[in-house]
Amino acid sequence: MGRNLRKLRAFLLPAVLAVVACQPQAEWPDRPLLLLCPWAVGGGTDRVSRQVGAFLEQELGVPVNVVNATGGAGVTGHSRGSSARPDGYTLTMMTVEINMLRWRKLTKISWEDFTPIMLLNRDAAAIFVHVDSPWHRLEELAAAVRDKPGALTASGTATGGIWHLAFAGWLRATGLEPDAAKWVPSAGSAPALQDLASGGLDVVCCSLPEARALLGSGKLRSLGVMADTRVTADPETPTLREEGVDWVMGAWRGLALPRDVPEEIVNRLLVALERIVKGETVVAGERFGDFMAREGFDASWEPPAQFRETLRRTDQDLGALLTSEAFSSLMADRFRPYDFPLVLGVLFGVLLVGLWAQGARPAALLRSWSIRRGAVVACVEIVLAIVVFVGVVETAGFLVTAGGIVFLLLWRLGSSLRVSLLVTLVFVPLVYQLFHYGLRVPLPRGWLGW
Repeated sequence: MGRNLRKLRAFLLPAVLAVVACQPQAEWPDRPLLLLCPWAVGGGTDRVSRQVGAFLEQELGVPVNVVNATGGAGVTGHSRGSSARPDGYTLTMMTVEINMLRWRKLTKISWEDFTPIMLLNRDAAAIFVHVDSPWHRLEELAAAVRDKPGALTASGTATGGIWHLAFAGWLRATGLEPDAAKWVPSAGSAPALQDLASGGLDVVCCSLPEARALLGSGKLRSLGVMADTRVTADPETPTLREEGVDWVMGAWRGLALPRDVPEEIVNRLLVALERIVKGETVVAGERFGDFMAREGFDASWEPPAQFRETLRRTDQDLGALLTSEAFSSLMADRFRPYDFPLVLGVLFGVLLVGLWAQGARPAALLRSWSIRRGAVVACVEIVLAIVVFVGVVETAGFLVTAGGIVFLLLWRLGSSLRVSLLVTLVFVPLVYQLFHYGLRVPLPRGWLGW
């Protein structure tokens, strides 16, 4: 009987796998989409991303989950978007920083690692101060910077981000050094504006829409906008050119997919986005253009071909700016990558010398510390597990990758094979269900397609 059962299993397993493999592929999209926002919650990019997500949900009929993948001056979100599986389920709200990252040697990725779909808006940079500050015009702020170089603090984004470049460009255009004011890096405009409102900063450079709420509440004052003409959303703020400074700079935002996404998916998404930007889609009684106008965003959309040309031209212009001598000091790292371990090594050497001077010998010290080899190996295995997970989860999928790692770690830590397998089969699918369906955060499906 047992032998016949084994034969039946051997026959049924390939048959079941064959049936599953032959199932027709569902039409895109048949599950939630992930929209990566490289910047912090509350900023302009986050607000545009969430609004676009709501309209895409209406058009595509599936949830669109916005995830703020912040850090690394935009590297984290853009890198995650470019390396995602090209199946159309991961979108990225690209920002102008994608045209800067490789020039700053922060990453090797560029806009060419994406499939650009549509440019959604452009926003000029502006300079803001606290309402109680003594500066009412840009020339007064410039004079304060000139009188006390390095004393004033400014922020708005990470070091080398678009608002940092805009602010440094203004300083340079007024005859000051780009580092005449101390730039304090932040995860985006929202936390920087809050610091400005609470008195923690002297100046913030970002777009007018991002500062709209605090401007409306009377906590901030705008001194100038870096645009060719005054912005409709805030006609009272003069342009820098009106103040005698010839400097224009701004940011853009646009949706993109990873490279090599099938053309039919690209076309399906493009049709949905065109309906949205043309005002044919209504969510809660409002069109996308209504939201952009109400929030002060410039809704200048561009189709794929025009968007690609904008990316190419912006990449060329910012590359020339970032590699110029005037901006090289802003991009220079204060510390080399190996400075920190070097300092630790020196301190460790000083400790050994001090103990030696007290009569102890290094060999005796090492024996007395009784370093357990098993504990070291366990720590190494856990670190390797994290590296493997990050490297293969997009391809193999969450269930396969996490399941394999959890099973191996439990077994290596002393659990029996039966307990390790049982815990893995229960725990990993529960985590998948919690994130994928409970929290509406889609996890990579990979080989299983679940």
